[in-house]
Amino acid sequence: MKIMTGARRAVAAVLIACMLLPQTLLAQDAIDESPNEFAMVGDLLVARPIGLVMVVAGTATWLVSLPFTLLSGHASEAAGTLIGGPVETTFMRCLGCRNTGYTHKDIELARKKSAEAEAEAEAEQAESDG
Repeated sequence: MKIMTGARRAVAAVLIACMLLPQTLLAQDAIDESPNEFAMVGDLLVARPIGLVMVVAGTATWLVSLPFTLLSGHASEAAGTLIGGPVETTFMRCLGCRNTGYTHKDIELARKKSAEAEAEAEAEQAESDG
């Protein structure tokens, strides 16, 4: 009887820990990925072609299952899972990165360069006026 009570408490503790884990992971700050050259080459030569094959296979699977998913009303969910997920991981992440999405590094770099160019233009204008 004591063993069963201990097992129930252990299972309850594990379940509570599993429920709290996603909340703590989502609360973390975004990780700024800076992949090295080997990760980029491996991603380009291995992961992206596999992703492209997954997009084609997912599209074919979605087309085959389309009559059934239309009848059940879940065609968009099936398309999001079978096509959207592989498209996102194949085409919407930086080379060598593991997380999908845009990191806005290019936008920040462009803003910095344009601010520097404007400052130089203002300095040249001030020299020519003065």
